[in-house]
Amino acid sequence: MRLDKYLKVSRLIKRRTVAKEIADQGRISINGKVGKSSSDISTNDILEIRFGNKTLTVKVLKIVETTKKEASADMYEVISEKYENDFRTPIDETPKV
Repeated sequence: MRLDKYLKVSRLIKRRTVAKEIADQGRISINGKVGKSSSDISTNDILEIRFGNKTLTVKVLKIVETTKKEASADMYEVISEKYENDFRTPIDETPKV
């Protein structure tokens, strides 16, 4: 299955056109190599997707042509989710005396 279609069907990325743009910008790697939107993926491939500040690494568990929203999470396993700058935690601001 094409990379952009897999990302859309698995709901890792909401729209196929967005998945195509991200892949063609070189922000997705398949098993350590830069992937294009037309790259074929198979089970047990490791995908690394860079969304600006966030890097998501997933393992492809199964490939299906269509799936329901509830079953889409069964298509992959999240290996890691890293943030370059974690803006979710507050910065320790000590008052100056």
